[in-house]
Amino acid sequence: MAYATPEQFIKSFSEREAVSLTDEQRTGTVDNEKLQFALERASSLIDGYLVGRYKTPWPDTPGVLIGYCCDIARYQLTTDYRRLTDEIKLRYDDAIKFLRDVASGKVNLGRDTSGSVIQSSSQMRICSGIRQFGRESTRGGAF
Repeated sequence: MAYATPEQFIKSFSEREAVSLTDEQRTGTVDNEKLQFALERASSLIDGYLVGRYKTPWPDTPGVLIGYCCDIARYQLTTDYRRLTDEIKLRYDDAIKFLRDVASGKVNLGRDTSGSVIQSSSQMRICSGIRQFGRESTRGGAF
């Protein structure tokens, strides 16, 4: 299961970009099969980083993984006859760095180890400390 859909890839990078990366037959249209395969490969790479901390794949993709899946797939779709730009490489490197941080525990995806969403608490607790500027600390005077 891919973390991103071809439609999300196209929204992220434009149809023109998707055509330039997938249209080997020069039909002027997106090769959805090739794009889907690239997104599935990218998702497998993501799972490889996350499987040590989380039960993957998730039926409901954390939003942050959609963008990184598209970035990785875009990088993988560049070949010898498609120019690898600095932006594509930088976005891929950022995605891998993020996945390494998640795998090491520096970043949490808001899930427990079973993959369930961690619910936040709406309670707030306030504790008051000692007074900093009371009569005793200023010897009864003002500043």
